[in-house]
Amino acid sequence: MRTILITGPGGAGRTTVAAATALAAARRGTRTLVLSADRTDTLGTVLGAPTGGTPAETAPGLTAWRPDADDSFRADLLALQEQASAALDLLGSVRLDAEELTPLPGAEELALLRALRDAAASDTFDLLVVDLPPAPRALALLALPEQLRRYLRRLLPAERQAARALRPVLGRLAGVPMPTERLYETAARWDVDLAAVQRAVDDPATTVRLVAEPGPYGADTVRSAATGLALRGLRTDALIANRVLPDASPDTWLAGLAAQQRKALDEWRDAWGRAHGVHEVPHLGRDPRGTEDLAVLPVPTAGDAPGTPGTPGWPVVDRLADDGVLVWHIPLPGAIREELDLVRRGDELVVTAGQFRRIVALPSALRRCAVDGASLREGELRVRFAPDPDLWPRTQ
Repeated sequence: MRTILITGPGGAGRTTVAAATALAAARRGTRTLVLSADRTDTLGTVLGAPTGGTPAETAPGLTAWRPDADDSFRADLLALQEQASAALDLLGSVRLDAEELTPLPGAEELALLRALRDAAASDTFDLLVVDLPPAPRALALLALPEQLRRYLRRLLPAERQAARALRPVLGRLAGVPMPTERLYETAARWDVDLAAVQRAVDDPATTVRLVAEPGPYGADTVRSAATGLALRGLRTDALIANRVLPDASPDTWLAGLAAQQRKALDEWRDAWGRAHGVHEVPHLGRDPRGTEDLAVLPVPTAGDAPGTPGTPGWPVVDRLADDGVLVWHIPLPGAIREELDLVRRGDELVVTAGQFRRIVALPSALRRCAVDGASLREGELRVRFAPDPDLWPRTQ
């Protein structure tokens, strides 16, 4: 199944573009599901039909689903409370009842991830369109499965389950209960669930589309989002310039705004046009409502964007013969040199680009090397690694 993730600045019309993209695909005969986590049901308003916790057909071939964050959060917290019952009893905690639980910030996003996982595992649909929160919240959401899995591996290493026969003895020696087997089983189940979400996000058939109004704010957000997406290893296949005004207008104020948009569009075409494509969606003079309005929006469908699915590679280039180093090429379009930071932690590299950070495992060949320097050229971070003589295989 092809997945299109849609994000961009807040207020740029992401939900409208997501709904129009899904509708266009459905009208071509593609079985399409559109997902949204918006609590206020903006998706239903745009489609002209309410959406909710149960997937419902809103047009021929088009199903809309807005997962219920309240029920999902309540079920998760009650299950966690039951699984941690021994530790809670030790602390003298008073259990929470289902009736007093209200969702915390971020519950909608977690419900969306779970729905994305379930939809990706289903064979009911051919295309999944996901209306993500505004960037950078969307980028934090997409990074969550990988981050949580790393935390679980550090806090509850699977290999320590081999010592479960010693836990009662260790518990008596320490004077406190040791982690039970049920805790490890729960961690393993969470890891499986998170891995399924991560596979859906990292799937080669998954691409991201950025939606923004052309202008200074949209340009800044698009640049930052492009850097964050590249750091996550996600492919952007299109930039959609939304609510584009006509060039000619007798109104001086509108003419000035249109000129500002054209300047931003020219800059976007220079930076994005060749690799991804900039698609203009004109302003209708009103907020689109219902399938008739959505149908006239010229959004690219799944096969129209020039960017092809597939995870962008981070190749390691062998420069040993010429320069005595291996060079790791990490695409970071839009990155600013002063906002970059690199830290080597054992077999991992911590890469910080502005407000985004990712911890990545080093390729096997680079684990036997020391960092020799780095440079940023043409939107690409190039990290040089010099072989460690004590670890590198010796040639005769």
